[in-house]
Amino acid sequence: MVLLHVERSESVIMPNLKITTSIVNIVASVVLNQRLELDEIADRIPSVQYDPGDFPGLVYRLEKPKTATLIFCTGKMVCTGAKCEKDVKRAVRKIVKSLNKAGIRIRGRPAITIQNVVACGSLGVPVDLERAVMTLENSMYEPEQFLGLIHRMKDPKTVVLLFASGKIVITGAKFEEQVPEAAMKVMNRLLDLELLGNTRDESSLLTHG
Repeated sequence: MVLLHVERSESVIMPNLKITTSIVNIVASVVLNQRLELDEIADRIPSVQYDPGDFPGLVYRLEKPKTATLIFCTGKMVCTGAKCEKDVKRAVRKIVKSLNKAGIRIRGRPAITIQNVVACGSLGVPVDLERAVMTLENSMYEPEQFLGLIHRMKDPKTVVLLFASGKIVITGAKFEEQVPEAAMKVMNRLLDLELLGNTRDESSLLTHG
């Protein structure tokens, strides 16, 4: 899976360096506070996917915004694929409106909670991962198993995958603004530790599976 699709980006300018980040996926949980009859939804909205023999949830896909939402009989949903928080809310509104239109009355207002914001980006400069694992706190690097260094940040609470080329993947954020914040803080820490400037090439960066 290649995580290089860019639809929304932010950048932080530093002396002679440019950090870029792009959100690639937002995972959100939704609570409707009522039970749902998934068989009834599948009968009334043919475009959904529902095979209880394989998976207990129903899959509701939207093209605009491009998302996939799992719906469970408990009234809980999981929305994935959005590139911003606004699209999560748009997707939920569209689904609720569709259910109401199909005669499946949704009572009350859905409670939406962002669970994970995933982003990719670049620090704009190579990183010496072999030295980083020895000096950068809360880090793990096993190049025989995975090309990136795994750095766990406490504030904001995120996991940053660092690659030798300077490419990064950020996961675990709960708010969009935590993405550029995490990127800037890890850059500052790497500058403090003098870990920037490794020129080793990494051709298969950000490719998994």
